[in-house]
Amino acid sequence: MSLYVCGDTHQDIDLHKLSSARFPAKDLTKDDFLLICGDCGVLWDGGGTDRYLKKWYDGKPWTTLFIDGNHENFDLLEQYPVSKWHGGNVHQITDSIIHLMRGELYTLGGYTFFTMGGASSHDREYRKEGRSWWAREMPSEAEFEKARKNLHAVGSRVDYIFTHCASSEIQAMLKPDREADALTRFFSEIEKMEFRAWFFGHYHVDRRIDEKHTALYEKVVRLF
Repeated sequence: MSLYVCGDTHQDIDLHKLSSARFPAKDLTKDDFLLICGDCGVLWDGGGTDRYLKKWYDGKPWTTLFIDGNHENFDLLEQYPVSKWHGGNVHQITDSIIHLMRGELYTLGGYTFFTMGGASSHDREYRKEGRSWWAREMPSEAEFEKARKNLHAVGSRVDYIFTHCASSEIQAMLKPDREADALTRFFSEIEKMEFRAWFFGHYHVDRRIDEKHTALYEKVVRLF
């Protein structure tokens, strides 16, 4: 079993990094995993591109995991029933495409990881609600509380954290013009936790901030 992580794929716009020519490993099976840190876009308008992407990911040798970003169709995503997977709640999109839900904990390969999707769109003014922007891009208070409860239950210690955006402090290093919001401030809370590494997308850069925080975009990183 292995786990790879990458940043946003934006439907098929940034899918090239997962092509057979560029993917950094061969001989994978459905027992190996790729985790996309938000803005996957495999569900966007229910049209032909969605159908193509589902078939494309299903055709890959690995199982695809994704957390939601801010550019997802939450109306479509939330139509899928919730099921259990490796200890946490998921939406099973296809046999080998799985949405890891907000505030959940999973255990995979002996490692525990925490997921929290969502982010605030800085380009909202150019988007249309219900077609290219959804208010559900930001977590609800219930989701924040569920996350806190789940983290408290494991003593505020996990191996890996996967999110779409970063804490207010880390975001300020990457995009000083963006304002803190409820989600980045929540992530500032959990910076106090014990964790091995934290990976996020959203900022369209590949940058290792420090020994624990990594922004991903083009790179695909193997964790184990």
